[in-house]
Amino acid sequence: MYIVRYELNQISQLGFMNPEKSKLFPMNSLSKFAHFDNHSTIIELIPMLSEEDIIEMNDTFTKNDTSFLTLDQVKLLTPIEYGLRNLFCLGKNYLDHINEVKSMANVHAEIPKHPIYFTKNCHPAIGPEDFIIVNPTITQSVDYEVELAVIIKKQGKNIPIDQAQDYIFGYTIANDISARDIQMERVQWHKGKSLDTFSSLGPYILHASGIKAPVDLEIKCLVNDEIRQHSRTSNMIFDINYTIADLSKGTTLYPGDIILTGTPAGVGMGFNPPRLLQEGDKVTCEIENIGSLTNYVKHEK
Repeated sequence: MYIVRYELNQISQLGFMNPEKSKLFPMNSLSKFAHFDNHSTIIELIPMLSEEDIIEMNDTFTKNDTSFLTLDQVKLLTPIEYGLRNLFCLGKNYLDHINEVKSMANVHAEIPKHPIYFTKNCHPAIGPEDFIIVNPTITQSVDYEVELAVIIKKQGKNIPIDQAQDYIFGYTIANDISARDIQMERVQWHKGKSLDTFSSLGPYILHASGIKAPVDLEIKCLVNDEIRQHSRTSNMIFDINYTIADLSKGTTLYPGDIILTGTPAGVGMGFNPPRLLQEGDKVTCEIENIGSLTNYVKHEK
């Protein structure tokens, strides 16, 4: 089951969609969520959604109900426009990516013994078909990074690794867009990764019940339909359960927190010479079973 945020008749709404992506129902079509309106957010939904609600939604898909919408009737929006907090991000979590960026300034090539965390702004995130807005007087080295994003379901601290799956609400696709020149001239990465429009999430959230653990999904990024990144999420150095357990040591995680789990090799800066994003480029991030997230590069006028 997918959780969707979409626009219909210029009004944003929440909905749920069947695994075949052929039926989309407004969230308020379920009696429990009848009070949801165009101001409701997925952050509000997450702690309310129960296993019984999931069952009811799945039953709805099998009924001969003609009140559903289809994706061609709506405009998909980023599922989480305003994050609860900054995104929690993992650096250097794929071995091949470590090897390709070892020549970059302020980047060490050693395999990390512990997860490397940083944060980036997500206020707001952009979504499918939105523009990555670049001011060329501020940066001329804009790069892409496809990542699996994990959304936390419930509050937790010092979470045991064998219970980490119980804290996952769902998964979506992220593009951790980065201004490499800003990132590399400073020891801390936050500024270079937090320019406006540099956090892309979507196109929807796949509920955790739709993916078996451990998560092993094909992940790739294409620029102008050319494959640049191609790997599997099982190639992470620190897997999702380990990351949740480690991040929650002494740090409380809350419903709606988002963890970006790192990117594989093939980023623009990893090529010789670098192949960074240019105005007009089409960037598509794809993850198996979740979907495809496309954005376009546009210069700020």
